[in-house]
Amino acid sequence: MKNQSKKFNSFEGIVFSTNPNHNYEISNSEIEITLNPQQQNLKVQLDRKQRGGKTITLITGFVGSQSDLETLGKSIKNKFGVGGSAKNGEIIIQGDFKEKVFLLLQLEGYKIKKIGG
Repeated sequence: MKNQSKKFNSFEGIVFSTNPNHNYEISNSEIEITLNPQQQNLKVQLDRKQRGGKTITLITGFVGSQSDLETLGKSIKNKFGVGGSAKNGEIIIQGDFKEKVFLLLQLEGYKIKKIGG
């Protein structure tokens, strides 16, 4: 069942066509080019919403491919020795590392802003 849903999603919702000459075209619009660090506008904030009261550091605004996002997230997690995840253009770092993440990303050349207190 999972294979079928992936198959249908790849054809952008077309399930069946009665036209015998119809060719399915798969667009490459999902491939994103990762911007240089100087062109990125990242935002760092602390978040406790829907997390059982636990604090996380949230980095948003990344423009680029999922693999580059995961690479950046992994490097941040390794620097501080903490857990987290990277998905949907966001990097989640477990714990309050707002100041340290801000300084680290600034040294790497990213344009970054602090959000919240």
